[in-house]
Amino acid sequence: MTDSIDEWHTYIVRCSDDTLYTGIAKDLEQRIDQHNAGKLGARYTRARRPVTLIYSEPSASRSEAQKREYAIKQLTRAQKLTLIDD
Repeated sequence: MTDSIDEWHTYIVRCSDDTLYTGIAKDLEQRIDQHNAGKLGARYTRARRPVTLIYSEPSASRSEAQKREYAIKQLTRAQKLTLIDD
């Protein structure tokens, strides 16, 4: 997964309790570190550490990444797992 400074990414992480969390970030590596480190991670993932990045896709802008994040969050778990596997 290549990370470009000018790209936003929509990503999915697997939490330690096997749940999935979807978010957006400009720097994926830093964001995953934040999820696993504490205060800057999402409230949802704080109690479910460690998290592991299992999917990401680039977007041209923050707006596009947010729209894609919303679309992914509307999927069922089974649909998300299919997306990840494809």
